[in-house]
Amino acid sequence: MNAYAQNGIRLIVLVTLYLLGAELATWFIKSPDQVALIWAPSGLAFAALVVYGIRWWPFIAIAVVLLHLVLAPVPMLFLPFSIAANVLEAVIGAWVVRRFAAKAVSDLSINSGFSLLAGGLMQVLVGGPVGVTGMYIAGMVNSEQIVSGLARWMMGDLFGVISVGPAAMMIMVRLRDGVMDLPFNYAGTLEKTIWFIGMVGSLALLFWLDTHSPDYALGMASLPLAMLLWSALRFKPLWASVSNMLMAQTVAAFAGMGWGGFSTPDNLLDSSILVLFMCTITIVPQMLVAATHQNRVTSARLLRRATFDSLTRLPNRTAFGQMVRDRVANARTGTEMALAYIDVDQFKVVNDIASHAAGDELIRVLAGALGSQLEDDELLARIGGDEFGLLLCRSSPERASQRIEWMREHVAELRVPWNSDVMSTSISIGLVPFRAAKQTFSELLARADAACFTAKELGGNRVQLASLGDARNNEEVHARTSAMRWAMRLNTALEHGHFRLFCQSIASLHPSNMHGRHFEVLIRMHDVETNTLLMPGSFIPAAERFNLSARLDRYVVEHTLNWLESHPIDAADVDACCINLSAASVNSDDFERFLQQRIAASPLSPRQICFELTETSAVRDLARAQRFIQTVRGLGCRFALDDFGTGFCSFAYLHALDVDFFKIDGGFVRRLVDSPLSLAIVRSIADIARVMDKQTIAECAETDAIRSRLAELGVDYAQGYAIDEPQPIDAYFTKAMPRPGD
Repeated sequence: MNAYAQNGIRLIVLVTLYLLGAELATWFIKSPDQVALIWAPSGLAFAALVVYGIRWWPFIAIAVVLLHLVLAPVPMLFLPFSIAANVLEAVIGAWVVRRFAAKAVSDLSINSGFSLLAGGLMQVLVGGPVGVTGMYIAGMVNSEQIVSGLARWMMGDLFGVISVGPAAMMIMVRLRDGVMDLPFNYAGTLEKTIWFIGMVGSLALLFWLDTHSPDYALGMASLPLAMLLWSALRFKPLWASVSNMLMAQTVAAFAGMGWGGFSTPDNLLDSSILVLFMCTITIVPQMLVAATHQNRVTSARLLRRATFDSLTRLPNRTAFGQMVRDRVANARTGTEMALAYIDVDQFKVVNDIASHAAGDELIRVLAGALGSQLEDDELLARIGGDEFGLLLCRSSPERASQRIEWMREHVAELRVPWNSDVMSTSISIGLVPFRAAKQTFSELLARADAACFTAKELGGNRVQLASLGDARNNEEVHARTSAMRWAMRLNTALEHGHFRLFCQSIASLHPSNMHGRHFEVLIRMHDVETNTLLMPGSFIPAAERFNLSARLDRYVVEHTLNWLESHPIDAADVDACCINLSAASVNSDDFERFLQQRIAASPLSPRQICFELTETSAVRDLARAQRFIQTVRGLGCRFALDDFGTGFCSFAYLHALDVDFFKIDGGFVRRLVDSPLSLAIVRSIADIARVMDKQTIAECAETDAIRSRLAELGVDYAQGYAIDEPQPIDAYFTKAMPRPGD
C-alpha cells in the first residue's frame, strides 16, 4: 500500500472516531447552555497532531463540519467558531509538546506525562474562549451563561485530553512504529481474565447498589479505581491505558445516565465536582502506568548493563554462564552440544603498538564477524578482555569441530582498517563437546579454557579439541586450574602482604674475604588458611606463568630495602644483600625505572645490593640482559650470575655479562665429593673466575666435606645448610655471622 492510500485510510479513520466521540459526548451529557461536559474528541485530536504532525489539522475541520451538518446541527454563524476552536486548541497543544517535549511522544515516563499534560492545558485554555465567543455571537448562550459555558467547555476538553489522549497516542505510535512494549513480566491471560471479571463485577455492583442501596453506590466507585490501579501495575502500558480510557468513558456514561449513584449535574458546581472526580480516577492510574513502566525500563537497563558488554553488545561472562546453564537444563538428556573458549592471539601487542582504542575496535569488529556467522541455536558472549565463549546446541563433535574451524579461518581472513593501517589477527580455540546431563558451567568452561591454553602454547591460530572423559585433558585441566588458583592466591598475598622475608648466609671460605654480612634474601608465602609458610617452589611457577614475577620481585626489593633502612645499625654491617630477579623483571622497562628510583632514594650504599640473575634468564635475551646489568651497575649495585654452568654456552658469554660473582649451580656442588666430572667443572669455573677477577659462590653446600673441598678448589664463598639455614630476617640479624671454617 502506497503512502497516499495509507494517509487516506488514516484520514477516514480519524474523522470517523472523532464523530463517534462527539456523538457519545452530546448523547450522554448535555446542559441547558448546550456545552458538552465530556468532550472525548479533544483527546483524539491532541494525540493525532502530536503523533502524526500538525499538518494533519484538516481532519479536525472536516470532522467538525460533518458533526454540525449531520449529527449536531448548530447555527451557521457558530460553525466557523466551532471549527476554529477545535482546530486551534489542538494545534496549539500539539505545538507546545512537539516544540518543547518532542521525546514525550515515545518516552513513557512521569516527566513525559507532565509534558503532555502541559500541552493539554494549553489546548484547554485556547479552545474555550473561542468556542464560547462563537456561541454568544450566534445567540446560543446569553451573557449570564458565558462563564458557566466557558468553564464547561474547558472542563470537557480537559477530561477528553486526560482520558482519551494517552491511550490514543499509544495506539497511534504502535500503529506507526510497531510494537513498543518491552518484554517485561506482565500479567498473563489468566490474570487478565480475573481482572476483566473483577472490573465488570465492580460496575455491575455499582449499578445494583444504585437500585437497592443508593446511599452506598457512589462510595463504591473506588472499586473500579482499584481495578485500574491493578491494571496499571500488571498490564502492558497500552492495555492499561486503553482500560483506563474505557473505564473513564463508562463512568462518564454512568454520570450522564444518572446511574451508580451519580446525578446528572444541573449547575456549575456539580459539573466541576463531577469532572474533578473523573479526572482524578483517570489521571492517577495513568501516572502509575508511567511510573511503573519507567521503573521497569530503568531496571532493565541496569540489568543489561550488568549482564552485557557495552563494546560488543554481547552477553558478558555472568550472563553467558546463566544462559549456558539454562540451555543445558532445558535440553533433553543426551543432546549433543559443544562449548568453545576463544582467545585472540597477540592481543596485547595490538594494544601496546596500535593503542587501546585500536584494540577495542578489533574486538568490536571481531565480535561482529563471529556473531554474523552464528546459527539460530548458537550463543556467543564476551567473557574477558580478549576472550569469547560460544555454545553450540544440538551439534555433534564432528559438526562442532567443522563449525569452529570454519570460524577460525574466517577470522584469520579478517582485515580491520585503523587510521592508515590495516589490522589482522587470529584466534586460538578450545572446544569441549559434551552431552547435556549434569555438567556444571564452571567445569565445562575450565576444560575449554585449558584446551584453549594448550592451543596458544602450540603456537596459536588453531583449534584444540578436548573431552570430558579424556584423562590427558583432565590432567591438563587440573594443572591449568591449579596454576590459576595459585595465581589468584599470589595476587591476594601481594595485595595483603602475606609474604615473609628470609635470609641465608653466604659465608667466606677464606679469612681474607671477611668484610661484613653476605646473604641471600629468600621468600616464603604465608598461607592464612593453614597458618603455614609455603616454599617458593609452590608459587614461583604460577608467578612466571601468569606474568606476576616482576610484581613479586618488586615486592621483595621494596620490603628488603624498607627493612634495612628501618634498621640502620644492622644495615651498616651488610657487605652484600643478594636479591633474585626473574627474566620478566630484566625485560621490563617499568621495573628498571622502579629500581633506579628506589635505589636513588635509599640511604643504603648501592654497593651493598647485589642482584642475582639466573643463567637461563640472562641468555634468553642477551642484549637486553647486558643493557639491564649496565644500567643497574651504573647505579653502583653488584650482580651475580646464578645457576652458572647449567647452560650449553656458559663460558662463551662470560665477557658479555659484566657480573661480580659466578654462583655455581647446586647440582654440581652436591656431587662434588663423589663425582669426578662435577669436581672438574667446579674447578674450571673457579679457575676461570680468578682469571677474570671474579668471585665464586657455591650454593647447596650441605656437608662439611663439600665445604672443605670447595675451599681446596679455591671457591670464594659457600651457601647451604653446612653454613646455616634460612631464617626470618629479624632473627637472622640477631645471630653472629658464620666465620671461615665454622
